Amino acid sequence: MNKKYLDLLAHKYDSEEKVVTEIINLEATLNLPKGTEHFVSDLHGEYQAFQHVLRNGSGRVNEKIRDLFQDELSDTELNEFATLVYYPEEKLKLIRDKCVNKQELHQWYTETIDRMLKLISYSSSKYTRSKLHKALPQQFVYIIEELLYKTDEFTNKKPYYSKIVQQIISLGQADKLITGLAYSTQRLVVDHLHVVGDIYDRGPEPDKIMETLINYHSVDIQWGNHDALWIGAFSGSKVCLANIIRICARYDNLNIIEDVYGINLIPLLNLADKYYEDNQAFRPKSNSDEKKSDHELLQITKIHQAIAIIQFKLEMSIIKRRPDFNMSERLLLEKINYDKNEITINGKTYPLENTCFATINPDNPGELLEEEEQVMDRLLFFVQHSEKLARHMNFLLKKGSLYLKYNGNLLIHGCIPIDEEGNMEKMVIENHTYAGRDLLDIFEHYLRHAFEHPEETDDLATDMVWYLWTGEYSSLFGKRAMTTFERYFIKDKETHKEIKNPYYYLREKEEICSKILAEMNLNPNVGHIINGHTPVKEIKGENPIKANGKMIVIDGGFSKAYQSTTGIAGYTLLYNSYGIQLVAHEKFNSKKDVLLKGSDVLSVKRLVDKELERKIVLETNVGELLLQEISVLKSLLEYRYMSLDQSLQSND
Repeated sequence: MNKKYLDLLAHKYDSEEKVVTEIINLEATLNLPKGTEHFVSDLHGEYQAFQHVLRNGSGRVNEKIRDLFQDELSDTELNEFATLVYYPEEKLKLIRDKCVNKQELHQWYTETIDRMLKLISYSSSKYTRSKLHKALPQQFVYIIEELLYKTDEFTNKKPYYSKIVQQIISLGQADKLITGLAYSTQRLVVDHLHVVGDIYDRGPEPDKIMETLINYHSVDIQWGNHDALWIGAFSGSKVCLANIIRICARYDNLNIIEDVYGINLIPLLNLADKYYEDNQAFRPKSNSDEKKSDHELLQITKIHQAIAIIQFKLEMSIIKRRPDFNMSERLLLEKINYDKNEITINGKTYPLENTCFATINPDNPGELLEEEEQVMDRLLFFVQHSEKLARHMNFLLKKGSLYLKYNGNLLIHGCIPIDEEGNMEKMVIENHTYAGRDLLDIFEHYLRHAFEHPEETDDLATDMVWYLWTGEYSSLFGKRAMTTFERYFIKDKETHKEIKNPYYYLREKEEICSKILAEMNLNPNVGHIINGHTPVKEIKGENPIKANGKMIVIDGGFSKAYQSTTGIAGYTLLYNSYGIQLVAHEKFNSKKDVLLKGSDVLSVKRLVDKELERKIVLETNVGELLLQEISVLKSLLEYRYMSLDQSLQSND
């Protein structure tokens, strides 16, 4: 091993005893039960619902509370206590207002602190003291550890422990302590969070989700198609930028662009005002109770049209310069008869409605007006100079990937492109053919290259990020073509259909899932594929557990836009040392409902896979890292002995 590296490591472990202690600690940790993994997907800006699922650990917090206190507390009291753990600040205020006098509040504090300590102890039972120490509120660590590890068999310390609690209350620190213990509990019930794609678009607060993830103790992200779109915009893709503005206009979320990320839309509004009128097809879909004036709705409608037309023009340029993308049939602006207001697609002619072609030159329909070019240049400048967006996108790149192999499972937002026989689809990129894992790896290579070189705006890497959004062989899109144009302008709904990659019906077969797992170098006998991207229509009887448990689809409709078709409000997944459980969620109305009614948004839990033997840390990805660390420390120990021998021989 590199001598300089060992010398540096020796500064941290500056004695033999420290090295040995750390080896003993790590070796012992390998035999602990594996931590609980929590899987969520397709959050789509629904921050409030995501927060609730995160705070209750998809029911894990409630389970722990009921395990401990079901013989001591009524159902109402159990729900009240659970709500306190989810939302401590808000619940404490309600409790204080409810208590008649100081004595009653004092008694409640005493009982609640005792229960909180029991809950912390129970929730941390499979972790080391060191890990628990890191999870506790730092300002109270000493006090909490005294109370957690109290030994009172001879009753000598009983007044001491009692006095600690009474002093916490009398000094006005009870609320802070309870709040800290609540957040520590939330952290302890879930060891690691997986976000299987699509943080952005449709919902109103993706930025708040990003801030939560940035501050979360342990997380990874598998990019969704909407996340890739935002990465692409920040990386210099004007067509990706046009898409995100169009989607924000469509779902009445332009404030994310303007107010949250500080991107000035005035130049776009001025362009829209000049060329566009009202158009029913481009009226925004409202996601909130907030009412907008007719003038505000008209402005959004005009912006929506302006950016959609710019998007269609920009797409044509990429399609023409990237023949490998095989998308020439999507040069739709060239297929329009502008005199007759109709379009011919696949040999069939359709009338167009709700058209807004004022800026299109029929002789060169893909050409941007000079004004449109200037608007896109300014918008891209604003995007790439948004400090907050830069922080969020950097985090997405740091914690994200197109797919992840974790603890024997494959986590992927969309699909592995396959043909009707279940063979890996092939795509030619710059005279090289890619399929399966190699195709996903080259996609990720290009995405990372585009991000690292934002000044290159029309290069292959930047165009490839857009292809991930809309291309036939994209693992994130997984359809033959995106029919955005048809949905806006053609009434015939046959043209709106988007033909899915065979993956989406072949994934029902166990042998196909096993084949995919093997392609990704995972054991098909024990592994699972965990998918997002396609909402599971449980209301129509669709089962999220497919292929005899090999495939688990956890996009059940966090996004309010999908809930009428899914019948639920999202799935999440829990994987602890005993096995995997799927959790279905009912619609989340508001935090206020939870606080006042003690209602939770969980429905049934379904067992996906039960471990025959309880899984330990040694058998996980974390275990692999610990084994590597142990190996390095043992090398350091040998190196120290070798250095000592050499020193002794030198003295002799």
